[in-house]
Amino acid sequence: MINVKGKWAFITGASRGIGYLTAKFMAQQGCNLVLHARKLENTVKVLEEVKALGVEAYSVAAELSDLDAVAKMLSDIDALGVQIDIVLNNAGLQIAYRTEYFKTPVNDYTESFKINTIAPAMICYHFMPKMIERGFGRILNTTSGIALEPQQAGYSASKAALDKITIDLGSTVEGTDVCINLTDPGWCRTDLGGPHAPNAPESAIPGIVVGAFIDDKKSGRYLNAPHFTGMTLEDAVKKAEAEFDSPYSK
Repeated sequence: MINVKGKWAFITGASRGIGYLTAKFMAQQGCNLVLHARKLENTVKVLEEVKALGVEAYSVAAELSDLDAVAKMLSDIDALGVQIDIVLNNAGLQIAYRTEYFKTPVNDYTESFKINTIAPAMICYHFMPKMIERGFGRILNTTSGIALEPQQAGYSASKAALDKITIDLGSTVEGTDVCINLTDPGWCRTDLGGPHAPNAPESAIPGIVVGAFIDDKKSGRYLNAPHFTGMTLEDAVKKAEAEFDSPYSK
């Protein structure tokens, strides 16, 4: 298991829900943070709380559906002068549940893909070459297990596209100390998951971040957080390395 103390992680959607819990957990491990939200004022609470845990932290803002704003945010991170070692692409949009799914509007796809696919891809393309050059990095792209639900077509299709991007990029770094994997919090009671979801957001910890701590040089895996609920981080990492293989040798 790698030690993240003193490393820098960039977390999107860090002001609430799973992103907020992830930021707190990473700070507890001694990881410095760059925290994203749509507006800087949304990060005030989490920024204060992680700094109180003794780590360094900055905040950046961007509406992820505005791809020019995403590009500016990446430039703003570069201007901080810190080295991003870990990327946690947590932010996402579940745009609608369409009971009359044959009438799904095109906008469900365009908005979902900008936020759930293109913005995370831009972030990967920005930081991954730097990680490769340094010989270390961890990227986790948050996906979804939703399947066979045309009612959520825009969301599920955008996540499937992100899965494909992640697995394809992973094939280029397999066997190196730059690892890019998929993570899935499960269906949790967050703003995205809704109040009727079966799982508390806390159930996603530590599984949602286990891919940031693995040390076996494998990429392209689907690390489903519910498989690690209630485990210590150390045991979760051992389970991930032992039971979740990369797809490239199959």
